Amino acid sequence: MTQHPLIRVRDLNVHIDGHHILKNINISIPDKSVTSIIGPSGCGKTTLLKTFNRLLDDTANVTVSGSVLVDDEDLYAPQAEVTHIRKKMGLLSQRPYPLPMSIYDNVAYGPRIHGIRDKTTLDSIVEKQLKDTGLWDEVKDRLHGPANKLSIGQQQRLCLARGLAVEPEIILGDESTSALDPVSTHTIEDLFVRLKEQYTIVLVTHILRQARRISDYIIFVYMGEIVEFGPTDEVLLHPKEELTRQYVKGFIS
Repeated sequence: MTQHPLIRVRDLNVHIDGHHILKNINISIPDKSVTSIIGPSGCGKTTLLKTFNRLLDDTANVTVSGSVLVDDEDLYAPQAEVTHIRKKMGLLSQRPYPLPMSIYDNVAYGPRIHGIRDKTTLDSIVEKQLKDTGLWDEVKDRLHGPANKLSIGQQQRLCLARGLAVEPEIILGDESTSALDPVSTHTIEDLFVRLKEQYTIVLVTHILRQARRISDYIIFVYMGEIVEFGPTDEVLLHPKEELTRQYVKGFIS
């Protein structure tokens, strides 16, 4: 059964430096599910992901038209408040970027920005998020040690914990396991599958095996357009469009 859409994109067009990067995007992304965006390099996958949290605002010479609605709030409306919007999103990048501070302070950073100062409350948030990301038992005895001393896989889970600490509705991942070893990749994938019970998760991945393992839905993007969208097995095993079929078979890269 199709879930209620949390993200609805309507007539979205993105131009960067005069180039038409995203073309008339219309899609509804279901709540409490993992949706993967796939497609060849340079097709617009990451640009589409960045429209969901207004990260394109930081790019020069960008024009965005259309609407992106989260819980029926248009992120691109003139009165939209960017800080409030980004609080809805937890972003996991290709490489982990822990803040130059302790493990504890990395997780507490967002709640402090949003006004939480009570130590007991912060302790509870830090413990919960480290447990939810499977880190607590590994780091509980060195919470005040530097985050950059963690392994890269642990750092990626710490960055996820940091994002979850502000209670977002959506987790965005931009090829977030591409820098990790197979064991850490498996750990992050398991986390995504478990976290979809609480969050809507949208991932960019170039690994079709990963998309099939963890996704409920697939968006196939080609040259800035959505070619096909649907349940994972339907898109990857029984694609309706010839372009999708060629990409899945490896004829388009």
